[in-house]
Amino acid sequence: MQIESTRFGTLDVRDETVITFPDGLIGLPGKRYALVAQSERTPFYWLHSADHADVAVPVTMPWLFFSDYEVRVPDEDAAQLMLSDPGSAEIFCVVRAAQNLEDFTINLAGPVIVNGDARLGRQIINDAGGYAVRQPLFSEVELNEVRAGSARSSVPATATS
Repeated sequence: MQIESTRFGTLDVRDETVITFPDGLIGLPGKRYALVAQSERTPFYWLHSADHADVAVPVTMPWLFFSDYEVRVPDEDAAQLMLSDPGSAEIFCVVRAAQNLEDFTINLAGPVIVNGDARLGRQIINDAGGYAVRQPLFSEVELNEVRAGSARSSVPATATS
C-alpha cells in the first residue's frame, strides 16, 4: 500500500506491516499506523498514520537509552493485544524532539505495545509506575559525547614517502 506523507512524500509500505490501534493513540487521529525508519541503523522510527498524511510521531526502543527500564502490561491490555507471551511484544516510546538535544524527552509512562504477529498496537499506562511522561532522553554524559563528536571535523590526510 502507499501512504501519503507531508514529511516524507509517498511511502510504499507492505500491507502486512500496518499496525491497527483499535483505541487509537492518545491525542492522535486514526487507527492504522506503520513504523517507518529513515535508515537501517537509526535508533528512531516514525510511527506514521496510514490515513492522515500529516500525522507521524518519532518513537524509539526505550532500552537503547534506559537499560533498566521496566514495563508491566496490565492483563486487560495484554488480552486486547492478544499477547499470550509478554516476550513477544515490541515496545516503543514516543519521543518529543526539540531544537536542542537537551530538550528531547521520551514518554516512559505511556509506552506503545505492539503485537507484530496480530498487527495490533495499544498505548498503555505502564503499571511499573514511577516513570515520567517527559523524561529527558539524553543524560549529561551522552550530551557531552554528542557535542564533542560534532565538534570534530575531518581533515583529509595524504601519505608522503
